[in-house]
Amino acid sequence: MKRALKLFSLLLMAGILFSMTGCGGAKGAKKMRIGVSLPTQRDERWVRDAQRMKEAAKEAEVELRMQISDNDASKQMSQCENLFAQGIDILILAPHDATSAASIVDKAKRLKIKVISYDRLVLNSDVDLYISFDNVKVGELQGKFLVDRVPKGHYVLLGGAPTDNNAKLFKQGALSVIQPLIDKGDVKVVMDQWIQDWQPTVAMNLMQNALTASGNKIDAVLAPNDNTAGGIIQALSQVGLAGKIPVTGQDAEVTAAQRIVEGTQSMTIFKDTRQLASEAIGAALKMVKDEDPGATSKINNNKIDVPSILLTPVIVDKDNIDAVLIDSGYLKREDVYKK
Repeated sequence: MKRALKLFSLLLMAGILFSMTGCGGAKGAKKMRIGVSLPTQRDERWVRDAQRMKEAAKEAEVELRMQISDNDASKQMSQCENLFAQGIDILILAPHDATSAASIVDKAKRLKIKVISYDRLVLNSDVDLYISFDNVKVGELQGKFLVDRVPKGHYVLLGGAPTDNNAKLFKQGALSVIQPLIDKGDVKVVMDQWIQDWQPTVAMNLMQNALTASGNKIDAVLAPNDNTAGGIIQALSQVGLAGKIPVTGQDAEVTAAQRIVEGTQSMTIFKDTRQLASEAIGAALKMVKDEDPGATSKINNNKIDVPSILLTPVIVDKDNIDAVLIDSGYLKREDVYKK
């Protein structure tokens, strides 16, 4: 009888273990769950980021939980807390406010959830990885484009949202090229302002003010991205200057490509968000498995040197727009040329 009871107990335990492992118990069946917090879907480029992340997650057969904060820092915090409550394994965070988002990283750390700072660097935090483009280089390309075409003249220098660390890096890169000409007196700055929340209407109003203040004597405009460039060009068109002075941009949005073809916007910076989003999902998969995500450099965020993956931006103008944007499949020819 004792032998029979012992055998029964062993068989029962084996059955329990089999049900937990061999037949895919709760833990084994759970898909990796990646949380994503993006700041907006108002700009075409952020729509592309979201779309590519979803595609990459589907290809990797992992679950993606995505939230959009609509450029609201407090909303982003509450959305991330909700993602934590859903049991995500890792968070990909593109902060609206680079400083206040540190509290999101702090909360994640307490929960032992790793955080990838996506496109924009979270400041003053122990973020695990930063994936972006070389944003100082972006500004350098914009600045060089302007000074090569207008080595002397009246400039309007507009930066992106002051809450976005990338905006400061873009401006830093641009001024590294433009400032020497300002110091020489060759370039006179008519206006130097930031654009709240990257809003094109704010950019348009600032440009209108600059035109009024200078009596329309503007020779070049540093526009931080394509969306704001659209507002700036709208203001220039009101006084007959659209297409007559160089205006920069970045993000390679289809509307910017159309303006480049038309001649009202001079250039844009192509940052292939397909590559960026894919890199982020790939790094997340590795990090959840405690594998090396492949950082190639480090960027200081005022607290630590953050392991970083920085992709290369490419300048686009009317001479290479087909080769870079259309032949690569990023934009469709019929959309760019409206045919």
